[in-house]
Amino acid sequence: MTDPHQDPQVQVLEKHFRRKPIATLKQMQRSLGSSTRTVLRALKRAGYLTSYSHAGRYYTLSRIPKFDAAGLWFYGEIRFSRHRTLRATVVVLVKESPAGHTHEELAALLRLRVHDTLRSLVNDKELARERVTGVYVYLHPDGKVAAAQITRRREMATPSAPLPPAPAGPLDLARIIDVLVAVIHSPKDAAGAIAAHLRARGLPLTAEQVEGVFAAYGLGKKTARSRLRRSRR
Repeated sequence: MTDPHQDPQVQVLEKHFRRKPIATLKQMQRSLGSSTRTVLRALKRAGYLTSYSHAGRYYTLSRIPKFDAAGLWFYGEIRFSRHRTLRATVVVLVKESPAGHTHEELAALLRLRVHDTLRSLVNDKELARERVTGVYVYLHPDGKVAAAQITRRREMATPSAPLPPAPAGPLDLARIIDVLVAVIHSPKDAAGAIAAHLRARGLPLTAEQVEGVFAAYGLGKKTARSRLRRSRR
């Protein structure tokens, strides 16, 4: 088997991606001076991912993304997943969540609307859906796992007394989603106000931790809602 690093076409692709970590097929065709079929064969030899946003129009090499805790990587408005497709990504996020996910939570995490994807997954029985504490929650298709997720979701909705100390270190995925959803509801609030809202719900987060999520996801306190809206187009 030929070493891909000794493959002239792969070398041209790697040089292209060193200049910019994403590319369209047309851009790679110009770099290689080859047909779409030839580019795709070279990409396969190199190892690649397509974006789950923008109808899969954008490509990157598999070694380039630095995935976050959810297995996601963003380059500006372009989104990639460790799990490759939007459909597969949604299934993994819902199944691995201790409390399932609402559409709003998934939209905040993935930075685009997933109504149609969720509807299709429920119809195909790859996910379940139940109304819990007044909202629809998408759940694991296995009934026992889903029941545990529902229990956890109800616990999250129940006011808890007194708050434990704020956690140190990086936030886990569930808390990141809590922050993102809070920003959608209150896009003009500063990190301190967001943290206060979450603490009132029994989630002991500090302003510094909320600011960390703002920085990681590129969310300005005055533009979070508008950025999410743009990402849905």
